[in-house]
Amino acid sequence: MLSKTVLIVDDEAPIREMIAVALQMAGYQCLEAENAQIAHALIVDHQPDIILLDWMMPDVSGIELARRLKREPSCADIPIIMLTARSEEDNKVQGLEAGADDYMTKPFSPRELIARLKAVLRRTASAGVDQPIEIEGLCLDPASHRVSSDGVALDIGPTEFRLLQFFMTHPERAYSRSQLLDQVWGGNVYIEERTIDVHIRRLRLALGAKHEHLVQTVRGMGYRFSTQV
Repeated sequence: MLSKTVLIVDDEAPIREMIAVALQMAGYQCLEAENAQIAHALIVDHQPDIILLDWMMPDVSGIELARRLKREPSCADIPIIMLTARSEEDNKVQGLEAGADDYMTKPFSPRELIARLKAVLRRTASAGVDQPIEIEGLCLDPASHRVSSDGVALDIGPTEFRLLQFFMTHPERAYSRSQLLDQVWGGNVYIEERTIDVHIRRLRLALGAKHEHLVQTVRGMGYRFSTQV
């Protein structure tokens, strides 16, 4: 099995080196970039499996680079873990809404970083080849990893895709945030339950006016996917 390639984007060389040593010892291949311009070139040329992206960088910030990558079809599916000294909840939500799949506050241990990296790679892996699912004109095709509305392709991120796939294969049942974390992200994951709300909001936005009503909030419980009002 080929080892995964991790791109480390941080303007501080000692931090890049510390992370690279830990990842290489864990069997990962590493690429390093000190700014957004170098990072973008490496992403285009090497298509890494995951990006560790520092928030605070000169010129172009990590969060702005994340937004740019999520707008480019060739890069949009590469998972991103934001690395930052900002611990406030609003900053975490901002990072997730920019397209990050996880968020780590400095300082962190190499052991925790590797655990989170494995979790993100696991949950962003392809769901496998299955039959397309269609509900009220909304079609999800696991084989091609595409979602369409009445034949028109929708722009949907990898985390929202997995969330939608779970919902469409388990309709008409309410799930708590904790249950969704277990089912969609995996049990051993360092993610706050409020992260679910961010991804639900992004999923509804991607589904658009015609299908956003299918993802329903269940007060005091969580969420369900239902064709019933």
